Amino acid sequence: MVNIYKGKFQMNLKYSAVGIVMLSSVLIGCDSVPEADAVNCAGRGMEKALTAFKNDEAKRQEFINKCEEINKAN
Repeated sequence: MVNIYKGKFQMNLKYSAVGIVMLSSVLIGCDSVPEADAVNCAGRGMEKALTAFKNDEAKRQEFINKCEEINKAN
């Protein structure tokens, strides 16, 4: 019986480790600079997106310019 429980524990440990790695990679990926798209260039999305550029005025202005282009196209 000990071998059965040991095997289940090892499988749970493997799945837990894989889950932690996947969650970490997703969370790290969420820290990137937002793209200019219809969602990020309107209303509340624009407010949230601009907070990512608080220390880089040039990239902030570039983002705003792209948003203006998107809004003119629509």
